[in-house]
Amino acid sequence: MVSLEGCPFCRVVRENYLPSIVNDQKIHVVQIDMRKTTMVKDLQGRQTTHDQLSKAWGIKVAPTLLFFGKNGNEIAERLVGASVPDFYGTYLQDRIDKAILSLK
Repeated sequence: MVSLEGCPFCRVVRENYLPSIVNDQKIHVVQIDMRKTTMVKDLQGRQTTHDQLSKAWGIKVAPTLLFFGKNGNEIAERLVGASVPDFYGTYLQDRIDKAILSLK
């Protein structure tokens, strides 16, 4: 998940959607914070910052959820934004299902 500090939509996703996914489906979620200069390793193990990583991925909207496979390739369509709460859970589950299928 690429997030932005102070983003109310990011908070909703973190608090209302991701906990059940992590607990029920045993999926790992990592948060990258746009504009943060904290160091992190990218998917190839190189040192970078949260901000540089989000820029490298072309993220322009927070929250954005990305789904990566074993080789660091995206394996499902990104889920960009969270302005449609009535359908967000369905959109998220659809992407998770596609990601899981691509791993089999």
